[in-house]
Amino acid sequence: MNSNRALVLTEYGGAHAVKLAAVAVPVPGPGQVAVRVHAAGLNALDWKLREGYVRQAFPLQLPAVLGIELAGVVEAVGADVTRLRVGDRVMGPLGGLGAYAELVAVKEANLALVPPSMSMTAAAALPLAAVAAWSSLHLAGPVHGGQRILIHGAAGGLGGFAVQYARQAGAVIYATARSSHVDYVRSLGADHVIAYDRQRFEDEVRDIDLVLDYAGGDVVARSWAVLAGHGAIVSAATPDIVASTPAGRRGLWFQNTPDTARLQAVADDVVHGRLQSKVAAVVRFDDLPAAIERQRTGSTPGKTVATLVG
Repeated sequence: MNSNRALVLTEYGGAHAVKLAAVAVPVPGPGQVAVRVHAAGLNALDWKLREGYVRQAFPLQLPAVLGIELAGVVEAVGADVTRLRVGDRVMGPLGGLGAYAELVAVKEANLALVPPSMSMTAAAALPLAAVAAWSSLHLAGPVHGGQRILIHGAAGGLGGFAVQYARQAGAVIYATARSSHVDYVRSLGADHVIAYDRQRFEDEVRDIDLVLDYAGGDVVARSWAVLAGHGAIVSAATPDIVASTPAGRRGLWFQNTPDTARLQAVADDVVHGRLQSKVAAVVRFDDLPAAIERQRTGSTPGKTVATLVG
């Protein structure tokens, strides 16, 4: 392959700031493999990076290829690669940016095998949300039966998995979601679902042990009022949470790191029906700029995935 099309962020701004362009064909270095990308998962981080909202937490050198998770086929291996082979179907987070490209060099350590019965589209929806939900749920300490957990953004990719993990742990789950997504979140195992476009969660809950913020905006500031004195807020959407945490309270900023073993276990759980993974929409590569803008302005339950082949 002598060309490599990618979605490139050329400047901070609106939808005009990203474009499809040719970039260099990657050569896998030591410990890396070159992956032909079949599908890539969209995330809220895409439009936040595009707009420059998180440039302090995630500084970029522009131009930069967006995208943080993928599924595809190994086309070449670098030195010191011992586990993967050419032709393997793989999925994983990049641990950085660059997934929205036809060919990507990825650390072997970041990649898990796609189960034979799983489609590439389904696989691309897992690497970030499934692992990050588990890790953020447990960041403040072990989760136990009867614990009262409030999950903001429960209908999204992260939130949907967090609801299911909390249910498996026996927690009492309060969740916020758009009114049109209430039934979906309830189907995942939430005990109480609050429609944020009709109700204020502060009027519905109290004495919460753990708040998970996957929504951003003002929900962290509003959540201190419902948090028990010993409780914690873990945010994956509000980078300044630590600096803005009131004295005597506990606020934690979550940043995901690859966990191949966890990702492989999640994929097995999805294949065998122990976890639900909802792909809300599938878009073509050419439609990525518009799909990222829809992520900013709209709300859909589950994940949006872009297909880069076919």
